[in-house]
Formats: sequence, structure tokens, C-alpha cells
Amino acid sequence: KWLAGKTGKRYRLLSEAEWEYAARAGTATRYWWGDHFAPGFANCLDCGSEWDGERPAQVGRFLPNWFGIHDMHGNVWEWVADWYAEGAYARSPEADPPGPETGETRVRRGGSWHTWAFYGRAAFRNWNRPDTRYTVLGFRLLREVKDSDSPGASGEPPSEGSPPQWGGSRP
Repeated sequence: KWLAGKTGKRYRLLSEAEWEYAARAGTATRYWWGDHFAPGFANCLDCGSEWDGERPAQVGRFLPNWFGIHDMHGNVWEWVADWYAEGAYARSPEADPPGPETGETRVRRGGSWHTWAFYGRAAFRNWNRPDTRYTVLGFRLLREVKDSDSPGASGEPPSEGSPPQWGGSRP
């Protein structure tokens, strides 16, 4: 509410399904760059960065994924809006499954600087009580936009160049 009041825009936590979609960035692999962990792509325990096991890195220190989003794997666990319930996805639709409407624990995704790469894979789920606070836990906000706010809505084409801007080839 504070940020919305400052900017006049709507913000919220991502749903768990939105988070996984953003983390995979159009791939079906464990990490946006492939199925095997590659040093230098994320901040996690024994993952080859200068911050491994020490502290979170500043946002944007690693390459963005194919959607242009930084730090979806590692750095800090990210709260999502969904409540956690064992087996909830087994009872949910495959496309854009909604989380439970109530619960005692919330889902967190992405792993952290203090966990091994396995915990940062796109499909890994973890949970904590909403009152949990510590240095390996953070959040990512989604800014809701109206169609008129979208690139191209005014007849102008989207800006040139699509991330990542690093000369790699898509997996």
C-alpha cells in the first residue's frame, strides 16, 4: 500500500504459478540456463560467486534470464502470495493453478545465498510462517499494468533489444 500510494500504481506479490513462469523464462529446465547448475549464474552456497554462503548480492549482479529478470535463482528466498498446503497441486488445474485460499504457512521460492543450488531450481517449493524474518528471505513485487500502460498499446512498437544482452545462445 505504501508503494502504491507513492507511485499511483498497483503492486502485489507474485502467485506461485507466476513466480515459476518468470523463473523458467520460457524454458522447461531446472534453471533458466539449463538443467545443470553453472557457476556464476546465481548466488547460492558453493555456487561460484563471491557472495556464496556469506550474504545476499546486490540485485542485478548476475545475468538476467530470457525474460530480462534478474536473480530468480538464489540470492534470497522470495515470498509469494500463495498459502502452502501439502498436495495442493495434485488437486489443482495444470495451467495457472491457484494456491489455497487460507493456511498457516506461506510459500517461498528460489533458494538463497545460504542454500545449495538444488533449492534454487524453478520447481522447488518451501514454506514458512508469515511472521518469519531473517536475512535469507525477501520478496519480489509485480506491478500490475492496464493494457494502455503496455508497450505498443499507443501504437508505438516495444523498445529494441531483448534480454539477455550478453551474446549467449538460448538453451
